[in-house]
Amino acid sequence: MPLVTSKEMLYQAQKDHYAVGAFNVENMEMIMAVIEAGEEMQSPVILQTTPSTVNYADLNLYYASVKARADQASVPVALHLDHGSSYELAMKALREGYTSIMIDGSHYSLEKNIALTKRVADACRPHLIPVEAELGRVGGKEDDLDGGNGGLTSPEEAAYFVEKTGIDFLAVSIGTAHGVYKGEPNVRVDLLKQIRKKVSIPLVLHGTSGVPDDVVRECIQEGISKVNYATDLRIAYTKGVRQILEGDESIIDPKLYGKRGKELVKRYVVDRISACRSIGRGKL
Repeated sequence: MPLVTSKEMLYQAQKDHYAVGAFNVENMEMIMAVIEAGEEMQSPVILQTTPSTVNYADLNLYYASVKARADQASVPVALHLDHGSSYELAMKALREGYTSIMIDGSHYSLEKNIALTKRVADACRPHLIPVEAELGRVGGKEDDLDGGNGGLTSPEEAAYFVEKTGIDFLAVSIGTAHGVYKGEPNVRVDLLKQIRKKVSIPLVLHGTSGVPDDVVRECIQEGISKVNYATDLRIAYTKGVRQILEGDESIIDPKLYGKRGKELVKRYVVDRISACRSIGRGKL
């Protein structure tokens, strides 16, 4: 089916207490793996690209690749700009055909974050493209994103932020981090509950690679409707490539090691769809 926006996906997820997995993709094999996993599990899926990813290969190439596979898919697929770093990049993604946009002004002051986010939301609204933004700062480092030690989301500021910006979804900082965790993540479900009481729109959990599935499920129960995964997909793909290449210098066909990387990514995505409780939710 044609690409859809993430709005219907997430409001349905919020209503029925599950979440939609959002998976960062870097190449053709990862795109194929995520959509195949969604079809196998009959689950909606969101594919995401970060600024560093689109700088590597451009928005139009990722859009064309995802659209080609989505057009043949039997489940809803959305294409999301993850951590949009500027108004200009957000508008380029909008014009290219992305069906979901994130603008990340979390590294700015509250008022500057509001101004930037509102500008993007106002521009996307006439096109019926939903906008996600972040308040607080998810810690850790991934690509060019460096959240340092992070900064937790204030429930009161969250309510103010949503009212002033008119966004569709809010990414919250409750103790998760981008990249590889060095210890057990301390996810503040108690803080999530407080935010949920103040904010009615769907909430998003970033930095979920490495977070135990039982913690993810608890967060979903308390209001998370979109769960982002990135680092573990890269790990899975790279592991698959290494399995084929290690010890055999005669292998030169990228399809051989790409296929194994794709298989491991798909296996990972299937498991995360199960954690998100979105199995069988692939009909809007």
